[in-house]
Amino acid sequence: MSLMFRIELSLVDWLILLVYLAFVTTIGYLLKRHMKTSEDFFLSARSIPAWITGLAFLSANLGAQEVMGMAASGAKYGLATSHFYWVGAVPAMVFVGVFMMPFYYGSRARSVPEYLKLRFDEKTRGFNAVSFAAMTVFSSGISLYAMGILLTALLGWNFHASILLSAFFVLAYIFLGGLTSAIYNEVLQFFLIVAGFFPLVFLGLKDVGGWSALAERLGNVAVSQGYAPGAFTSSWRYLDDPAHNPMGVEWFAMLMGLGFVLSFGYWCTDFLVVQRAMAARSMSAARRTPLIAAIPKMLFPALVILPGMIAMALTASGSNFQLPRKEDGSYHYDMVIPMLLAHYFPAGMLGLGLTALLASFMSGMAGNVTAFNTVWTYDIYQAYIRRQASDSHLLWMGRMATVFGMGAALLAAYLTTRFNNIMDFLQLVFAFVNAPLFATFLLGMFWKRATGHGAFAGLLAGTLAAAAHHGWSLPKGSSPGIKGGWLGLWTSYPSEMAQNFGTAIWAFGACFAVTVGLSLLTAPKPDAELRGLVYSLTEKPEEEDQSWYLRPAPLGLAILAAAVLLNALFW
Repeated sequence: MSLMFRIELSLVDWLILLVYLAFVTTIGYLLKRHMKTSEDFFLSARSIPAWITGLAFLSANLGAQEVMGMAASGAKYGLATSHFYWVGAVPAMVFVGVFMMPFYYGSRARSVPEYLKLRFDEKTRGFNAVSFAAMTVFSSGISLYAMGILLTALLGWNFHASILLSAFFVLAYIFLGGLTSAIYNEVLQFFLIVAGFFPLVFLGLKDVGGWSALAERLGNVAVSQGYAPGAFTSSWRYLDDPAHNPMGVEWFAMLMGLGFVLSFGYWCTDFLVVQRAMAARSMSAARRTPLIAAIPKMLFPALVILPGMIAMALTASGSNFQLPRKEDGSYHYDMVIPMLLAHYFPAGMLGLGLTALLASFMSGMAGNVTAFNTVWTYDIYQAYIRRQASDSHLLWMGRMATVFGMGAALLAAYLTTRFNNIMDFLQLVFAFVNAPLFATFLLGMFWKRATGHGAFAGLLAGTLAAAAHHGWSLPKGSSPGIKGGWLGLWTSYPSEMAQNFGTAIWAFGACFAVTVGLSLLTAPKPDAELRGLVYSLTEKPEEEDQSWYLRPAPLGLAILAAAVLLNALFW
């Protein structure tokens, strides 16, 4: 892979980057002495305060997919990308804190697949463990790809050497300090990202002339692409028809595909984020973890989507800032953030901004790797390969899983080169794995009649339905292959994201229907085995002695009200 530009760094920029890399590796080294048991390595001995797990819960999702992917989507789709936050994240984060965390934390399960074993059976756990492990590998590969193209731009290095170096630093501190190292580094990375990107947004918005001037320039972009002038700067107004907005979706697909299936499927069932809450020191802290994370999450569109919109406005208006193009002529949307950093930041500030970008990549990779090594060790290795392994052996295997998981992610990084927006690829992976899994969890937690046979068949049917829909559909302007159409062409979509929403809806629907149907034909577990695993059979946590802002339900309602207000303001 080659890029047509190079970012030049000063000595002070290099020093900032090197100090950061040395610091995160040192954290892992210092924590190594505390990694005495497998629970220390995989779950931080459930000893971390709520505010730290809350920021880590957010930061684990603040990787390359979030920072570069959302900026890329801001340039490609405009303000409609905000739905990934105000519709596609915040409601689900409230739901997991209020309703689902008591099941996860209270069951003392060490992973999401292990919860599925307790609620359903071994084969359901096994299916999810394998599919989740594959998903974390792809997600880590996306982060590696993003860091690789950044280092290629920074150093003029070969792309292959860049991703190998990126993998090495993340591997180092996870191998040494496990989940605790990842969590404390994620908190550091959160503050670095805010400090690095806030000046970028300020300078970019000032340069373009403020929000009204940005809206005017993007209005010209919208008209040139055949849309109404406000299509790039409105969140809901043009979702009446897929042909009226750049994302190519209408309101039902947005609410059902993203707001319900993909959103709840990710935040409620993805062990990558749930693992952070499970490391909290108490049930109350675990429930507050996603709620604390939801507050800054609502404001992140200003930091990660606005830069993409600014980049597109500047490019289209013929300024001295221009997004690069790929070999096929399409814009290289993933380079929005690196290009803006090089354009606006002087020496020193550039080092801070690029360190923030590197921090986001390392955060995303670390989150996926810690989730992968836990699921591999507990739900695959201990369950099927070495059942009587000692705790010290499981600790060793967790470290080895960190190594070969990173190796698999290197291979996945090359698949990402086929997409001009890494968020498109990521949502495709989620549609295959998280969408059917959410149907399983929804029925398992709130319908005690759901059975293990039904859950397993439903997950299998949902995954096959996702594959069939993807195989018979294709985004506009794409050739059959990794983007779909490999079984033939049954339907086409205006964009990759619209296709992803459709795939998720089919996967969820198939899993839900098959699980219900087969559960009605098979015997459920007795109530005694489901206590603490099903909502109707679980004792509700006592909260009367806590202030309202510490109780999940009132805090969750306040957060939802704020999200509704943001949707209304940018309608």
